[in-house]
Amino acid sequence: MSVKVILSVEALEPRLSGIGRYSWELAQRIGAAPEVDGVRFYRNGEWIADPAKLLDEPVTPKQRHKVHRWLRKRTTGLRKWSRDVRDAAVMRSHLFHGPNYFLPAAAEGGVITVHDLSVFRYPETHPEARLRQFEWNFEASVARAAHIITDSATTRSEVIDFLSLSPEQVTAVPLAASPAFMPRDRDQLRPALSRYDLAPRGYALCVSTVEPRKRIPQLLQAWEMLPPAVRSRWPLMVTGGAGWLSDDIQALMDRGAREGWVRYLGFVPEEDLPLLYAGAALFVYPSVYEGFGLPPVEAMASGVPTVVANASCLPEVTGGAAMLVEPEDIDDFAHRLEQALVDGEWRETARAAGLAIAGGYSWDRCARETVALYDQVAGR
Repeated sequence: MSVKVILSVEALEPRLSGIGRYSWELAQRIGAAPEVDGVRFYRNGEWIADPAKLLDEPVTPKQRHKVHRWLRKRTTGLRKWSRDVRDAAVMRSHLFHGPNYFLPAAAEGGVITVHDLSVFRYPETHPEARLRQFEWNFEASVARAAHIITDSATTRSEVIDFLSLSPEQVTAVPLAASPAFMPRDRDQLRPALSRYDLAPRGYALCVSTVEPRKRIPQLLQAWEMLPPAVRSRWPLMVTGGAGWLSDDIQALMDRGAREGWVRYLGFVPEEDLPLLYAGAALFVYPSVYEGFGLPPVEAMASGVPTVVANASCLPEVTGGAAMLVEPEDIDDFAHRLEQALVDGEWRETARAAGLAIAGGYSWDRCARETVALYDQVAGR
């Protein structure tokens, strides 16, 4: 049987988040599946003819505040939202997929993707508007959803327990690294890395928003403890969102930058990021809570030895290829980082294992398994 699909694309914008990347990869693929008889795209009460254009339209602070004001006005939840949808008949004739946690009220029996429960576990890492959105809309979306997708088996178990759901209601569908993340030789890397005053294999990398659950302070403390010759040879580059930086973390970064062992790069253009990964001598991801943990998979796909926290879904997703650490044990963390940088035998083993594990994930697979769930839900 074939199914008509509506995919919500509110996470699409020029600077893609992890959820934005997930939404974009699905948007490009699900319409080509034989089980799908057409796809429409929806964003904040409007139909979107071409989601690719959303990637070229910068979201200004004024527009972002407008969205937040729009959310605040809908204090009775998504039932008000449905009154703004002009074509309710289309909603009823399609299966709606909300890849960013929520369903509009007109979409009965749709599918939602719950990437993690950080808004409940770590509310301090989310803006007030996001917390209010969950307060108003999440419970109602879960109640109406015919099926829930998670990014990992670990998150699936957590969602089942937290929401008191039947295991048959929740399916794990893993994410993937883009094909742009791959090993590259030094000649390919030098032009891009030179713009950051970096040399191939001459630095370590952490790609992460700087917030409490990501354990960036512990990473900085451990890096500072490395032998001076080691941290001088491989300074740490941190790139990602600047949110949730405390004064203490910023002060430590500033001091480390003056001493030459850390540099905060902020956001890196999307076209440079695969090259920044591939040029690193080591990738470190000390986050203690993730729904999938896409950056370690991108690093492994780039042929870079990888260190991750022994927490949440990261052991599952990295499949034994990454070195597991306890970020709270700073002394041991520093010891393990030194080993990961200088132990050539481990590095070669980790590189080969990481490429194999990352190669098992693909966005085509993600889309196929997602469409299979659409078919399953529509056939009930």
